[in-house]
Amino acid sequence: LLMGPMGSGKGTLVKHVQQKLPDLQFAVSCTTRQMRPGETEGNEYHFLTEDIFDKKVADGEFLEWAEFSGNKYGTLKSEIIERLEKGQVVLNEIELQGVQQLLPVVQEINRTLVYVESGPWERLRDRALARAPISEEHLTLRHERYLEEVKMKPYADVIIQNENDRLEDAKQQMVDVVQDVFNKVNI
Repeated sequence: LLMGPMGSGKGTLVKHVQQKLPDLQFAVSCTTRQMRPGETEGNEYHFLTEDIFDKKVADGEFLEWAEFSGNKYGTLKSEIIERLEKGQVVLNEIELQGVQQLLPVVQEINRTLVYVESGPWERLRDRALARAPISEEHLTLRHERYLEEVKMKPYADVIIQNENDRLEDAKQQMVDVVQDVFNKVNI
């Protein structure tokens, strides 16, 4: 499970580890937010309408889901449970509420919680503003969320430092963490 504040570089680390370890399975989450430039359906997210998302919730298709900043995010059971049962290693980039919902569901022996640390709020705010237009209201909500997300850091099994000048180190740390999980699964 990969978590960290908005703008911490989770997506960059995910893309890197996918290139380095092609056997890694990636759980593609669902969202109701709008697609950003450069994103494609089924890669970063499954982009759903509110109605379709709500129907999947009602049908019990989500392992976890949460609402954040006016958008819904969730992980389908089919993206994780079936793969874990096959002994595959699955990477899931997840929000704080999702982590809280998954911790009691996925046994501790079968999970590694990775937190991406990338500095103070001001740096993350600047990254968010550079990535996509965002309203002051959403920025305020994200700051409030940031204050909550950093409280989860002590619960992480691994903390990856992703300061601006340490991206290459962070990428290697992410590969090492996932390779360690593969080694445990293949024992």
